Amino acid sequence: MRRLFPHPYLSVLLVLTWLLLVNEFRWGSLVFGIILAVLIPALIAPYWPKRETITSPGKWLAYCAMVVWDIIVANIEVARIVLFKSRRDLQPAWIVVPLDLRSPEAITMLAGTITLTPGTVSCDLSECGHALLVHCLHAPDPDSVVTDIKTRYEARLKEIFA
Repeated sequence: MRRLFPHPYLSVLLVLTWLLLVNEFRWGSLVFGIILAVLIPALIAPYWPKRETITSPGKWLAYCAMVVWDIIVANIEVARIVLFKSRRDLQPAWIVVPLDLRSPEAITMLAGTITLTPGTVSCDLSECGHALLVHCLHAPDPDSVVTDIKTRYEARLKEIFA
C-alpha cells in the first residue's frame, strides 16, 4: 500500500483539491482525482526521500484552527490600520526570526503561516536555514513579533513535526 500511496496525505489532498476545482461532483471527476492522487505522488517520490510524519493529528488540527483564527483577527487589525492610521503612524519593519526548526516541511509551514496572516510576509530563508526574514506592516516592537512567532507558531510546529 505504501508503494501505491508513498505520500497518503498528499494523495487525499490532491483528490479533495481536484473535486473543489471542478466545483461539481461527478463520478468521472472523482476517478480522475484518484488517478492524479496515485500518479503525482508516485512521480515525485524519488525527489522526496525523507518522509516527514505528523506525530499528532490532534495538534495539527488545533494548529490549523489557531491559524484560521489568527487570520481573521489579523484581517480586522490590518483593516483598522489601513482605514484609520496615517502613513506617518505606521512602523513597518524587517525582522529576522531565528529558527529552531530544521525540517524543511516544518519551516515551509511556518513561512506559509506567516505569509497567510495579513500584515506579515515571510520573504527569505537564510542560506543555512536557521533564520527567516519577515516583513511586518506595523511592528512598533519587533522583539515581540519574534517572540510571538516563536511561541505561537514555531513551538507548536516543533511538537507536530517531532
